[in-house]
Amino acid sequence: MRLPRMLSMLGALSIAVISCSAPAQPMMAAPEPAPQQPAPPQHARTSAHKAPVDVYAHDRPGMFSPKAKDLTPRVYVPNSESDTVDVIDPRTFRVVHRYRMGSLPQHVVPSWDLRTLWVNENKGNRLTPIDPVTGRPGKPVPVEDPYNLYFTPDGSYALVMAERLNRLDFRDPHTMRLIRSLPVPCRGINHGDFTADGSVFLASCEFSGQMVAIDWKRPRVLKTIDVHAGNMPQDVKLSPDGRLFYVADMMADGVWIIDARTFRRTGFLHTGKGAHGLYVSRDSRSLYVSNRGQGTVSVISFGRRKVVDRWRIPGGGSPDMGGVSADGKQLWLSGRYHGVVYVFSTETGKLLHTIKVGRGPHGLCVYPQPGRYSLGHTGVFR
Repeated sequence: MRLPRMLSMLGALSIAVISCSAPAQPMMAAPEPAPQQPAPPQHARTSAHKAPVDVYAHDRPGMFSPKAKDLTPRVYVPNSESDTVDVIDPRTFRVVHRYRMGSLPQHVVPSWDLRTLWVNENKGNRLTPIDPVTGRPGKPVPVEDPYNLYFTPDGSYALVMAERLNRLDFRDPHTMRLIRSLPVPCRGINHGDFTADGSVFLASCEFSGQMVAIDWKRPRVLKTIDVHAGNMPQDVKLSPDGRLFYVADMMADGVWIIDARTFRRTGFLHTGKGAHGLYVSRDSRSLYVSNRGQGTVSVISFGRRKVVDRWRIPGGGSPDMGGVSADGKQLWLSGRYHGVVYVFSTETGKLLHTIKVGRGPHGLCVYPQPGRYSLGHTGVFR
């Protein structure tokens, strides 16, 4: 075929193809692109992606809130059977004051804003404020069944653990006026902690062997977790990475591990008879477990997820509730059945001091401690 004829045929074919295609659409102006944001350097993106979460990052030695940094260090010990609070000078390890309280003081709890310590008078049905500046108690506030006390992460509510009434009471965090009550499907609600994002409160129910996960903003119970009838879950602590809850169980003689996302039990660590209180070290590496029925303190490694040490009280004892000193070098615990307070070295595990106090010492509070705000109990800070 000759070249001119071939070109003529190809041109005709092109016209035919164009005429069979869809009709042309009207032209429209393209939208103006959004301004480009500079991408972070590669090393910044990598480090941000791998940066570990530590919910206790603000609890390091010396990281005091401006509201607490100038306070005189004291240790406040509620004596449940004596109906008193003893005040100890942690520098001399001596009781310097004793104050009369109402019936059955259980815990001394720092407020969310760090300005008040609340003595939970369980049978007395009241909360007594202590001014941490002076160390002296003020006028009691009527509150029904305050076994224990927590605060929501945003500071909007005080959460009273009404243990014998089987409910969680939402109160004004300053006046303690009742706002609403949430009945819980378990018996003996008493200790708890919050998820890393602060949205869910996981609480233990001592008398029914259960845990309850609570959406406190709605509020409603999301899930009930059984840890077997006859067991008695106690203190609750979130792991530094926010993935797991550790729950002391004084009848199971150890610590349950609960997934913080699914709220399912994933493991158990045997620590000792009467496992009761849980306290995080200042470097976020260890969890101290007071074994009240054995006179010991077990040390759990968060990284290895196992018991790595055990401290013993010579001659036995009943270590219960307390807290870590501000510098992280000491662990203070009440001796529930011995009328004393124990002071351990967190570096050696040795018992440094035994201090005589009133009868039935329970939830003692070491104050001040580092942290931006308090979630309650004897000192859970974030």
